[in-house]
Amino acid sequence: MFRTLTLDRRRFLVLLGGATIATAMPPAFAWAAKASERLPLQPWSLPDLMPAAPHDAVAALVGAAILAPSHWNSQPWRFEHDDGQLRLVLDPARTLPGCDPDLRFAQMSLGAALENMLVAARAWGQQPTVQYLPWGLTSRPGAPLVAATVGWQPTEARRDGALFAAIAARRSNARTYEGRGITITERAALHSQVPEEIRLHWLEDKRGIARAANAVSDAVVASARDSRVRADHQAWLRESDGDARRRGDGVTAERLGYDGPLGWVAERGLRPGGHFRRWSLGWLGHETGELVRASGALALLTAPRRTDSTAIVAGQAYERLALKATSLGLAQQPLSAVTQSEAGRAGIARAFGVGNEEPLLLVRLGHARTVPASPRRAAALVTSWHRA
Repeated sequence: MFRTLTLDRRRFLVLLGGATIATAMPPAFAWAAKASERLPLQPWSLPDLMPAAPHDAVAALVGAAILAPSHWNSQPWRFEHDDGQLRLVLDPARTLPGCDPDLRFAQMSLGAALENMLVAARAWGQQPTVQYLPWGLTSRPGAPLVAATVGWQPTEARRDGALFAAIAARRSNARTYEGRGITITERAALHSQVPEEIRLHWLEDKRGIARAANAVSDAVVASARDSRVRADHQAWLRESDGDARRRGDGVTAERLGYDGPLGWVAERGLRPGGHFRRWSLGWLGHETGELVRASGALALLTAPRRTDSTAIVAGQAYERLALKATSLGLAQQPLSAVTQSEAGRAGIARAFGVGNEEPLLLVRLGHARTVPASPRRAAALVTSWHRA
């Protein structure tokens, strides 16, 4: 169990100041500060009630948001508090240009963080409002993309309690699933979380799942052959859970579903270079396909019509699906490689029999032992205050 810090108001402000100072330091001093002090991590827990103090309320909302999943646990978000509102901002230093050249997965990650924030606000008796892309898809002058602006006002009704309870329990579970199916009731509950703008397609027969597994396997191998993708893998693949905790981000081979000695083989396929890489690529594709074949069901999120906010809304839909799955006791894992390229999207669309819709994200569902939480940088490190 890794050590986390409980962020009361005083500690939040101290960490925020420390993060600002570290950012302004010359590189050598900043590195020394990082080396001598463990990076503050966000606890995987949330208060039952929204804190009364405004600063603490903002910290709690951000704390809920950053427990969302992100592509390779890159956490490509920042939060700006300004005059009673929170802006959800893309952090361009945390994008993956090889794996995600059009930023679709970065925007889905922001959408998942946004949904966590909205779920928490509703559970705390707030009525949130959202303005998507207030500056459009172009960055505002002198700053990166703003995905959404969120406001909130007190209301008597409390909603989304079950989803809120699942925020701290949700995990992207890369274990081998037991192969048991999903019940009709569970399937209906998952479908109910997807908004009209997004479609959810379902596979549960073994033959259909096998077709999808082949598409995923091909996409994983093709992706790992791309030098730009391997550079991203090199940047975000961590040597151990301890390494991930020290950095506060990234994933290990084990967290991708490759345990023990197999993790060593997987790393050779995911990282650049190495004498075994060509052989390990085939193994990597095969093992990924086997993980998919063990699923109880597969869900494919698609968009019948693309708009500027489609990826953000898809991230919200995925997060609600993941939270509902968690509340039902189901394991789930998003699989991005197969929707990363045109060829991959075409392959998974054929496997599902989907036409005239854009595949956005594949999710495998089933039953498996839970996995430990992955690290998150503390809220104070990703929040800035523009006005008191």
